Amino acid sequence: MLAVLHETFPSHTFLMNGLIQGVKGFLSFLSAPLIGALSDAWGRKYFLLLTVFFTCVPIPLMRISPWWYFAMISVCGIFSVTFSVIFAYVADVTEEHKRTTAYGLVSATFAASLVTSPAIGAYLSASYGDSLVVLVATLVAVVDIFFILLAVPESLPEKIRPASWGSSISWEQADPFASLKKVRKDPTVLPICITVLFSYLPEAGQYSSFFLYLRQVIGFGSVSIAAFIAVVGILSIIAQTLFLSILMRTIGNKNTVLLGLGFQIFQLTWYGFGSQSWMMWAAGAVAAMSSITFPAISALVSRNAEADQQGVVQGIITGVRGLCNGLGPALYGLIFFVFHVEFNEFLPDNTSETETQQNPSNKRAIVPGPAFLIGACIVLLAFLVALFIPENKASSTKKHSNSISSSQSNNLDQSNEEDIEPLLQDSTV
Repeated sequence: MLAVLHETFPSHTFLMNGLIQGVKGFLSFLSAPLIGALSDAWGRKYFLLLTVFFTCVPIPLMRISPWWYFAMISVCGIFSVTFSVIFAYVADVTEEHKRTTAYGLVSATFAASLVTSPAIGAYLSASYGDSLVVLVATLVAVVDIFFILLAVPESLPEKIRPASWGSSISWEQADPFASLKKVRKDPTVLPICITVLFSYLPEAGQYSSFFLYLRQVIGFGSVSIAAFIAVVGILSIIAQTLFLSILMRTIGNKNTVLLGLGFQIFQLTWYGFGSQSWMMWAAGAVAAMSSITFPAISALVSRNAEADQQGVVQGIITGVRGLCNGLGPALYGLIFFVFHVEFNEFLPDNTSETETQQNPSNKRAIVPGPAFLIGACIVLLAFLVALFIPENKASSTKKHSNSISSSQSNNLDQSNEEDIEPLLQDSTV
């Protein structure tokens, strides 16, 4: 994507990348709770189909019209919330004690795609050109869409879905800000959302600049970067499938989240102070262990939500991550600029270890990666907030309190902010 951006906006490549990611992330933040709530009422399958379709539809435009490609990438942020629908789907079809393992498998599958797709894309691009890469990606997207349409069954129980489309959807449910207002008063979802915000903000910023940092500051060549992605990806798969389930059984859900955040703090601190390639490799192994955080958080919020609220709560978590995808790259770019860590936008792809140009000032710096160190401080805030996440599931009397509160709310002014029910106690969502 950066290569196409450089061809289209040669003088403002990273500025336009930040603008596109910012618009996409903000739209995801607004739309994710709404799509999740609608999937709670109308079913998961067709919203899964919708989100995957609009996530993939910009791919062929990359070669047809770069301007339309970047426009569609930005606008399609409204539907770039596939994870929230997938995690709600998993909650529908798995028992509560098996959800963490299932979420880990979903995240591990995503990590596996990150390991294989760059290598396949690089090989096809070097051998046959970028057009074949776009064609193969488009064909894979089409196969994915038809697979969902023909092979994926509906997961939401029939008794939860309304008799006809639109029969139970009110303006309050369609309002993208309604769920966000309820989060503020929910003792479970609010600290989880703040934890996700403070933990994923540095992670999103790291994704946007880390490989340029490895190449131009630490001295990694193209082969080393590809190997780094592969090794960290494989270790992440192991962490999210094997270690995650063991940790959940031994230390519990909340402590697993705290452990993952601890690994992330350690990893970012090591990235910040590391100046040698072996330090980056060692920190990468720690980064793989920190990948257990998000599936553990998703399992925690799923345990505290009813069957008809899985979509909206997972949508809110995904929406916060979407917002971080827009803000994280801007934050890291600003920090690197303030501390005078300059990146040459593009170096040849065949650069070797000895040919990589490093900034001499960064060699003498006590903190070569200041953005990563500041990111570690932000994740420390997430760790402190996560300490206040309730570990026990809400009481079984919640449904009874819902009926009482909903009957009383008919006599109150709906515009009064004090009347907003907490998210997990609002049966209308």
